[in-house]
Amino acid sequence: MIPLSADNGISQIVWSPLGQGVLSGKYDPDKPPPPGSRATSPEMGGWMDRLLRPDVLRAVQRLKPIAEEAGLTLPQFALAWVLREPNVASAIIGASRPEQVRENAAASGVIVETDLFVRAEAIIEEALQGAETV
Repeated sequence: MIPLSADNGISQIVWSPLGQGVLSGKYDPDKPPPPGSRATSPEMGGWMDRLLRPDVLRAVQRLKPIAEEAGLTLPQFALAWVLREPNVASAIIGASRPEQVRENAAASGVIVETDLFVRAEAIIEEALQGAETV
């Protein structure tokens, strides 16, 4: 979609760049979702089944050291990955607290070494492939 849009002069506005909060790292693969979280809400969590699988949540936990290596929190790292794409005009974040807005905004303009993103992409791609076969 991005190449087609770029070829036609249309930029992207990315919705849910943190995967409904999954890329915040708050969901533990060995525990139920925290009470009051999006994942426990029938109205808000309906799209999350594919992402709440233990293998995907374990993969997200494996991203934390990569984010730390970049000097970022996991949400900042995920947002920096989205915003690095020249065709992305904006990312729509969902925050429930002011400090989340500040943390997310700090990802704007961050430069991350490409190899860190490549490592992260491989981890997530492997986990999502497993999720598709189920």
